Amino acid sequence: MGGLGPGIGGGEYLVIAVVALLVVGPERLPLLLRKLGKLVAKARGMANEFRSSFDEMARQSELDELRKEVQALRTGQGMVPLGAEADAAFREIRDDLNRPLDQPVMLAAPDEWPDSPPVMTPLEAEPAPKAKAISATKSRKAPTKTAAPAASIKTASGKARPIRAKKVDL
Repeated sequence: MGGLGPGIGGGEYLVIAVVALLVVGPERLPLLLRKLGKLVAKARGMANEFRSSFDEMARQSELDELRKEVQALRTGQGMVPLGAEADAAFREIRDDLNRPLDQPVMLAAPDEWPDSPPVMTPLEAEPAPKAKAISATKSRKAPTKTAAPAASIKTASGKARPIRAKKVDL
């Protein structure tokens, strides 16, 4: 299902194009198609404008409903009392929130506390491996050669200094 509507396929478009070519003529067909394109663009623009205004009205009505709900909550209309248990729970939460921070928090009753405080033992640290300095002659790897300086570099003061040698693995 493609095109302008359901049930219109490629063959139907071809028939419409041939009939339009015969009725209008080849010299006026481009002008007719241009006018038809402008008409379709105008219709689409009007449909988009209608859709956007409809969406705006829907958003406005939702906002009005939310405003009414907020106003009802502010004035207390439609609120049902929760009861003494809920009031006690809210009071307990409020007291906990207003309690000073330096006061200790009791998580368990004193008779549930363990007899001795928990003992924390430090983890045994493994000794760090000692770093060994291995020279090129004592290494198990193949010996390395040092490249000889081939040139010198001029520094900012104008003095020439040799290029430092780099180790190259063979």
